[in-house]
Amino acid sequence: MSLVLIGLPASGKSSLGAALAERLGLTHFDTDALVEATAARSIADIFAQEGEAGFREREAAATAWALEQPAAVVSLGGGAVCSAAVRQGLAGHQVVWLDVSRRTVLRRAGAGGSRPLLRDDPRQRLAQLDRDRRPLYQALANHRISGDSGHPGQLADRLLAELGLDQAGSGSAGPAVEHV
Repeated sequence: MSLVLIGLPASGKSSLGAALAERLGLTHFDTDALVEATAARSIADIFAQEGEAGFREREAAATAWALEQPAAVVSLGGGAVCSAAVRQGLAGHQVVWLDVSRRTVLRRAGAGGSRPLLRDDPRQRLAQLDRDRRPLYQALANHRISGDSGHPGQLADRLLAELGLDQAGSGSAGPAVEHV
């Protein structure tokens, strides 16, 4: 069973995933990085050459591979949950929704950044992505953590404590984690 992070693009899944993996002594798989490595191209190049559909096929294959590995932390791309195959693959895993505000995503993603789906009219596009994906994140997640404040290490510690996986049993105040 893996610990899987879902959420909007630029929500901090990769950074949180790395912090969680380090604390747990597990391997961290970032599906966006896996797609880029297997394609030997950037996600922006894949979108430009194969379109979103081509990227989504690659993303679903990378996700399936990562979820087949023994206990790991897996950070999914923001849209991975749109694939029925990915949603089915999440069964039996601990799925954590890193929920962040649109304002935080826009600040982190920056204007005209490397995220193809947020290039043109990022504010409007993000609003649409949030409306489309929020119900999927809610339905798939076993836990939800707010990622608007705190650095990845703080979020990792709080989440691990909530999941009963922390070594120190820390009860320090931090971002809210909900069991959903």
